[in-house]
Amino acid sequence: MKSTQQSVLVHGVVGGLLAGAIVALWFLVVDLVAGDPLRTPAELGGALFGRVGGGTATTVALYSLLHFATFAVVGGVTGWFLDAAGVAPRLALGLFFGVCVLTAIHYVGLLLTGEHLLGVLPAGHVVGANLLSGLALMAYLHRVEKEEHPLGWAALRYHPLIAEGLKLGVVGALAVAAWFFFVDLVAGSPLRTPAALGSALFLGPEATLDAATPAIVAAYSVLHLVAFGLVGIAFAAIARGVEQLPSLAFFVVLGAIVLEALTFSALVAFGGWVLGGVSVWAVGVANLLAFVAMGTWVWRSHPGLREGVLREGLAGAA
Repeated sequence: MKSTQQSVLVHGVVGGLLAGAIVALWFLVVDLVAGDPLRTPAELGGALFGRVGGGTATTVALYSLLHFATFAVVGGVTGWFLDAAGVAPRLALGLFFGVCVLTAIHYVGLLLTGEHLLGVLPAGHVVGANLLSGLALMAYLHRVEKEEHPLGWAALRYHPLIAEGLKLGVVGALAVAAWFFFVDLVAGSPLRTPAALGSALFLGPEATLDAATPAIVAAYSVLHLVAFGLVGIAFAAIARGVEQLPSLAFFVVLGAIVLEALTFSALVAFGGWVLGGVSVWAVGVANLLAFVAMGTWVWRSHPGLREGVLREGLAGAA
């Protein structure tokens, strides 16, 4: 039975409060690890309201009220919009909502209140907290609205191409990660590569390796997996095309070689700061290993593609 508009708004508000609680818990943990509990709401609240009454506790309380009120409004609007548009809550939608929508709201709000607030919170923490809160909001709405379609990984059975692509992405990502772990281990500095690349990407070209933290390494690792997930989906789509028309195999391989050469040349010419001190030859070997690993997986898991390519090869030789 379809929910009434009032219940949709209530569910959205409750989901928004849940999302706000997750963000607050995220930064509470971050502040506790840093040895300064409630530092984040104290700094943001102090910048917004000043030290009201001369005390930090009042400032934190006022900022917390604003924080949860904002998430309640955002959650209510989100629930109403999904219901009006006839869109079911999905984790993929939660990913987009958290990373894009909530992060945009965060930074637009800071810009409206004062640019000096932009440097209070590291961007990696903002995106990470919003990502979790977006997923939680969609999961809550999916549950309370009693949606029939499954949520999360179970929903991938309706999208076999995406499921296969994500598997391929994991294969490629693990091949690259294993290679660089080996390279770093031989050099006597495990995890140096993700630390260097993460520092260059998140902190800028002037960042040094000493600036890398476990959070930066973890953030880069997540980005690494996401990037290879997208590549894997494209790889799976190409494999299906070749399976239906095996004569395209030669052009696909040739195109992959040309693309690899162009990417490698671009990294050498323009992307030195992104490499963060990582050897260019090591990047080339990593890309080759990923291509071979993903290609081998596709070759073994697609008997139709294998038979078609072999048949085309024999026909061409004859």
